[in-house]
Amino acid sequence: MQDLIETSLQAALAPERLVVLDESAAHAGHAGHREGGESHFRVRIVSPHFSGRSRVERHRLVNEALKPAFARGVHALAIEASAPGEPVRW
Repeated sequence: MQDLIETSLQAALAPERLVVLDESAAHAGHAGHREGGESHFRVRIVSPHFSGRSRVERHRLVNEALKPAFARGVHALAIEASAPGEPVRW
């Protein structure tokens, strides 16, 4: 699943930086958790496609790019999206 997320974001948003973290283990016992993980992810992405866009617009772009991942069972996604030159905390 992580490979699908990374490949989809690379193709759609040409990021300068991309980190995809599987945080499923931290959600054991919560809704949507599956044994073996691959249900809860965090995406940290810096892309020129985010320049001049609001936080909501950036999240929409990421969610649109990841439709195949959601269709295959991603339950939750945390998104940290920045444009080049913006400060990031990671």
